[in-house]
Parts: sequence; C-alpha cells; structure tokens
Amino acid sequence: MRSEGDEALHAFVETRRTALFRSAYLLCGDRHEAEDLVQATLVKVVLGGRRYGRLDNIEAYARKTLVNTFIAARRRFWRREQSYGELPERAAHAADTDTGLAVRAALARLTPRQRAVLVLRYWEDLSVEATAGVLGMRENTVKSHAARGLAALRAEMAEELV
Repeated sequence: MRSEGDEALHAFVETRRTALFRSAYLLCGDRHEAEDLVQATLVKVVLGGRRYGRLDNIEAYARKTLVNTFIAARRRFWRREQSYGELPERAAHAADTDTGLAVRAALARLTPRQRAVLVLRYWEDLSVEATAGVLGMRENTVKSHAARGLAALRAEMAEELV
C-alpha cells in the first residue's frame, strides 16, 4: 500500500515524464541519452521525495535535477571524449528536417550551461528569475548565457543554412 507521498510522486512521474523527456532531448540531442537522463532524474526525484518527505515544488525539483544530471554527465563525457574526425554526410532530407537537424547540431555545440539556459528559457518558457533559481545562478548570469548561446546559435544557423 502506497502512502500519500508515494501516490503524489507516482502521479507526477506519470504526468510529467513526457515533458521531462522533451527537455532532456533538447539538452542532449540523443533519444537514448535523453531516456537515460529522464530515468536517472526520476530515480533521484523519487528517492529525494522519500528521503526528504514532502517536496514543496516537485516540478522545480525535477527540472533542477534534470539539468544538474545532464551537466554532471557532460563533465564526465568531456573528460573521456575523443575526436574521430568528420562524420559522413547524411542523405538530404526535407527543409524542415534539415532545419531541425541544424538546430540540434548547433545546440550540441553550445556549452552545457548555455544549452540548459536556452532550453529552460525558450522551451520550458521559464522567466529569467525562474531559470536562475533552477540553475542556482544569478539572473545576470542567465541573461549572459542566453545572449551568448543565442548568438552562437545564430552564427551556427547562418553557416548551416547558407
């Protein structure tokens, strides 16, 4: 038999899994990695909920956990990453597909923090203040990461689509 807290966590997982996956996919750009990221996040959220009792804002806790888990994984990945040169070109797709691929590729080249800020600000539609709270940084830092990330995306997209 589940307690009220377990019921609330279960309901949260069922209703928010898809939204968390979308954010995770935008952060990491890979479906399988996004699934792993969501799974790790949900495990941490459930364990945190059981450990600390009632979580006041489970949505914010989950979002922050998702971003922190992503950034931690990127740090580990960058330490062991090796370059293997250019990958072969893919076959041409429709314009929308090309644009989507170009955006995901450009996002992948941003720093993890810039990517996290852009996903939270423009995909999750959080305010500067809320994004700063989730990421544990000052509002001006969020604005700076957003501006630099958008500038890098614009430059990448100009090169990709020309």
